[in-house]
Amino acid sequence: MNDNASSPAAPDTGSEKPESSSAPTSAKLTQGSITGHLVGQTLPAIIGVAAIMSIGLVDAYFIGQLGSEALAAISFIFPITVALSSLGVGVMVGINSVVARALGEEDTDRAARRANFGIVFAVGTGIALGLALFALLDPLFMLMNAPDHLLPLIRTYMQPFALGFPLILAIMGFNGVLRGQGEARKTSLVSITYAAVNWVLDPILITGAFGIEGLGILGAAYATIIGWAFGVVTAAVLMRKAAIPLDLSLLKDSNLLDPAKAIMRVAGPAAFSNSINPIGLSILTALIALEGEAAVAGFGAAGRLQSFATVPLLALSGSIGAIVGQNWGAREYGRSRSAALYAFGFCIIWGLGIAIAMVSGGEFLAYLFTDDPDVVDEFALYLSIAAWGYAGFGLLIVANGILNAVDKASFALAQSAVRVFLVMLPAAWLLVGGWGSAAIYTAELAANLFGAVTGAALIYWVLVRKAPDKTPA
Repeated sequence: MNDNASSPAAPDTGSEKPESSSAPTSAKLTQGSITGHLVGQTLPAIIGVAAIMSIGLVDAYFIGQLGSEALAAISFIFPITVALSSLGVGVMVGINSVVARALGEEDTDRAARRANFGIVFAVGTGIALGLALFALLDPLFMLMNAPDHLLPLIRTYMQPFALGFPLILAIMGFNGVLRGQGEARKTSLVSITYAAVNWVLDPILITGAFGIEGLGILGAAYATIIGWAFGVVTAAVLMRKAAIPLDLSLLKDSNLLDPAKAIMRVAGPAAFSNSINPIGLSILTALIALEGEAAVAGFGAAGRLQSFATVPLLALSGSIGAIVGQNWGAREYGRSRSAALYAFGFCIIWGLGIAIAMVSGGEFLAYLFTDDPDVVDEFALYLSIAAWGYAGFGLLIVANGILNAVDKASFALAQSAVRVFLVMLPAAWLLVGGWGSAAIYTAELAANLFGAVTGAALIYWVLVRKAPDKTPA
């Protein structure tokens, strides 16, 4: 498998099938029931994503006990941490895409080189982003209109978070390799591990328990970082038992430029595409900050609940990539189209159903986080408007997952950029003067409805009209 010095590495273009392969196929998602694969890959992913999202909810619950100032501080922090994590998700998507397609082409050597290079690339990206965040903390949050009295709280959390950030990128790298192989259960186990550590440590380190004095908001950061460390160890152990193991010696005499190009062709646009929405969310937070701390706290807390409510959609957007990618690489284009159609149907059904539940129980849910009546009102107002866009959000992110899987990440990036910068932010800016915070929530709804229409149109164009097995009209 390893390319030695006397035999140069084969070009890793990702476009040619190997001339021959005696090994059994590792692309298990190219055979069997599409609906079975969707359920089999998505259910474990739901558990994993729910575990990840629960971290934010548990953090918000215990930080909320520290007072409204701490809750407002974490609401400023939330979009930044999501934006950074979204860059990491882009790296994971790139690794997932190139590994899945190489397996679909039955080129396990190329898949292994890409996988191991991807892990190294992810860690390096995490180090660079963490150092940049540490250096730019104050200017960044001042741009978000964070008030001066909250900056010390924000800094207390974000400094250790920035230094520990490479750990979560390492997890993204491992999970990208595992997802590309269709190992959804293993990726979920990694997520559950670091989430469970966070659940245990939050009450101890934030508010104090078992005779240990709480550290306040700093404790939340430490709980997160320690959880990540456990996740890295778990992922490394699981990789040893996977079809493509962790073996950095494969990179010693390989041409690293080829896997780098293959991963970046997807990871670059995917990272920016995934981070555009949190960037827009950061700008919306800056706008809503003009409405007062209660508005920021309600917006932030409801946003965390919303993230949990959309877990099945997020899980589906992650699992669809391996299914479509392996079948696309194997030239099973009809199976790729079927997977997309079933996934879209689920997004509509789940999105509308959960919206009804969230709108109906807005105030009740708000009291789980705070008893401040102003924050409760803002929380409920946000859900009453934004929840109707959940189905559209699902269609958007599933479409992006499919586009990334078939090496059309630039389409996903363009769609996300237009959605945020030409729909969401202009609508919020134009309406905020007359509508107040409701303008922000309406702008988010409009953006998600736009994303639904454009996402569906792009998938039809790429998978149906322009698929290689179709004659151009």
